[in-house]
Amino acid sequence: MIRKDQPKRAGIKQKRLSPNERRREFVAKAAEFFSEEGFGGGTRALARRLGVTQPLLYCYFPSKDDLIKEVYRTVYLDPLETGWEKPLTDRSRPLRDRLLEFHRTYTEAIFSRKWLRIYLYFGLKGLDINRWYVGMVKDKILTRIIRECRYEVGLVVQNKPSATELELAWALHGGIFYYGVRKYIYDSPVLEDKDRVISDVLDVFLAGFERVNESSADLRCAPIKVVG
Repeated sequence: MIRKDQPKRAGIKQKRLSPNERRREFVAKAAEFFSEEGFGGGTRALARRLGVTQPLLYCYFPSKDDLIKEVYRTVYLDPLETGWEKPLTDRSRPLRDRLLEFHRTYTEAIFSRKWLRIYLYFGLKGLDINRWYVGMVKDKILTRIIRECRYEVGLVVQNKPSATELELAWALHGGIFYYGVRKYIYDSPVLEDKDRVISDVLDVFLAGFERVNESSADLRCAPIKVVG
């Protein structure tokens, strides 16, 4: 019990956060919480982690699903909406250089314990969010890579990749992604030179792509016949 004549403890006055700042703080801490506890963790426990009441948390996010969607947007979408995939189509640069730069940038965005754990939790929960993300990877990344590889080896460039090409591209993407899972989720020993790993995997992929399409003579770009 504090006596009336007891002096108050000196301390630094805590900064009062604006509603937008408080919302961002909630999302950031919720991302950490979900990465550790999974999506089974309740909002009551989350509110305790945040140091606020559960009703206050619901003032900002009417439901747990609303909070999960906001975590997804800030953790997954925001880091990936910087146009980093567009240099893939810059044909003034060698294809291998473009692929190397892209995968370096991409892995810098996703290779963290928090990002990967939440991604895996999303998958276990069976949310449409993960299916959307896989679709985005296929349409915005893998399909572009396949188009540029086709152009590089002299094949007809078409928007829709073949099933074989797509599986080969997924093997490239999945191999690099699983390197991050082994390092940040399983704490397994990995070759610490990430750029070397990406470079070697790209060499295997590019050689494999050309070999897979060697028999596709019918898809080779035919010379233009000039009539006159």
